[in-house]
Amino acid sequence: MSFIDAIILGIVEGLTEFLPISSTGHLILASTLLGLKQGGFQKTFEIVIQLGAILSVIFLYFERLKRDGALWIRIVTAFIPTGVVGFVLYKIIKHYLFSPYVVVVSLAIGGVVIILLELYFKRRKATILDPAQLGYKQALFIGLVQSLAVIPGTSRSASTIIGGMLAGMDRKSAVEFSFLLAIPTMFAATGYDMLKTGFSLTAHQWALIGTGFVVSFFSAVLAIKAFIAFVSRFTLIGFGFYRILAAAAFFLTVLHR
Repeated sequence: MSFIDAIILGIVEGLTEFLPISSTGHLILASTLLGLKQGGFQKTFEIVIQLGAILSVIFLYFERLKRDGALWIRIVTAFIPTGVVGFVLYKIIKHYLFSPYVVVVSLAIGGVVIILLELYFKRRKATILDPAQLGYKQALFIGLVQSLAVIPGTSRSASTIIGGMLAGMDRKSAVEFSFLLAIPTMFAATGYDMLKTGFSLTAHQWALIGTGFVVSFFSAVLAIKAFIAFVSRFTLIGFGFYRILAAAAFFLTVLHR
């Protein structure tokens, strides 16, 4: 991996982490297009630079996170199912599911689900307009849906947004809760992965990770602001169609050549 590769992957991570299109999936597919092998360091790089994007959430929502203890309780409650699933299935996820084939299928299926959800959502009225209004059962339900995102290409963001809307949240509050739930989820994923690898990285590899980390932070700040503005006015159907088209494009250009 070169520093140009690290910058490109950092941009991809920052722009896709909070959109319902799968940052992990896009990183795997981008790496494939760049000719980077999915070895141990590559997988660690893709996980750790996600932390840069997560820090952008803390940066943008710092004041609310500092004063709203009730919201923190709901975030932690929703994190529990994902934490358990990720811990139990860590080896299977990292060694068997990080595949372009898995990503393509997950992207397509997720796109169809998003479209169907939005069509269903048009016929019902949201009852929760703020993440702090979530009940504990609803928070656990969102966490259970988020746990599906251990499958690359599913999208943690898409899973939590879908779970939130099914739990009664309006689109904007579901998106914001998805941002906030990323904090414990991705901190835990990054920390656990680094413990498993034993921090056995060279100085050059650390420099590559640092580059991707910084780039993903600034890219994510822009993506979060733009996404909030978007969902305040539009549905997520466009993202559903994007996922389907992206799956087809990646299949034709990456896997079927």
